[in-house]
Amino acid sequence: MEGRQGTSPACPLRMGGPAHNFPGAGGNHERVSSPGYAGEVLWRPEPVKPMLNLNAVYALLLREAKIFFREKERIISILISPLLFLFVMGKGMGTGTSPVPGYTYQQFIFPGIMAMVILFTSITYGLYIIWDKRLDFLKEVLAAPISRATLFVGKSLGGMLGAIIETLLLVLIGALFIIPLNPLKVLLCLAAAFPVSYMITNLGLTIGAKMKSMEGFGLVMSFLTWPLFFFSGALFDLGAAAPYIRAISLFDPITYAVDLFRIIMLGSGYFSVWTDLGAIAVFCLASTAAGVAAFGKLQQEK
Repeated sequence: MEGRQGTSPACPLRMGGPAHNFPGAGGNHERVSSPGYAGEVLWRPEPVKPMLNLNAVYALLLREAKIFFREKERIISILISPLLFLFVMGKGMGTGTSPVPGYTYQQFIFPGIMAMVILFTSITYGLYIIWDKRLDFLKEVLAAPISRATLFVGKSLGGMLGAIIETLLLVLIGALFIIPLNPLKVLLCLAAAFPVSYMITNLGLTIGAKMKSMEGFGLVMSFLTWPLFFFSGALFDLGAAAPYIRAISLFDPITYAVDLFRIIMLGSGYFSVWTDLGAIAVFCLASTAAGVAAFGKLQQEK
């Protein structure tokens, strides 16, 4: 049977007169003219946004870099606690025996203190998400035509920048005053700091995305950071620790970071290099998935 004038049975997307919804059309569609059919329109789905917009990632990273370099006191304040551990606790217990032959106790804990700098710098970055909510900057970014994965990666790279700079400063201080490091070891330490800072920044961003107040974030951060640090074996040898400490440390991502730094600097570790790298890779993937999921729910928050 011939269809009515102005319609075509062969094309269910053509409809005469004003626009109508039809099953399966969804909400995000574009209305375009249909040549050859007067008064008719075609409904075409909007282009799918790319999973990762590199231009947007760069813009977010540039913003976070500007904020970081404006807060010069932040760079100094974060180094205070690690330097106290190194030069007060490290020297105060300098008469003790180092678990690694040929190195002092101060040199033994230096890789752990470097992991401590990355931990505290990276996880604190989640606080800036709460600031962005209060300043309505996050609302503007969520309204932009970028995916939540793009937003998450851009913020994560911005948090990593601060941690890498702090790590570089501490490595230079350590090379001058604590432990001799050749240029290759310095480069390897910085290379290892990238995935470690990425993993911890993701954790901080995930927590920040779920928190509504800075006070709540501070409580959660205190609850997490110190156990992560103390159970990592940063200040002691895991091989001589109690069995329950060793069991808990297996689920601590900082454990593998400390061990990797010790292998690079001291040539000795509790695990193998491949075990450390594999565990860090798993934690990076898990934290990325958790962070993207948490940021996906941000668009529903006011």
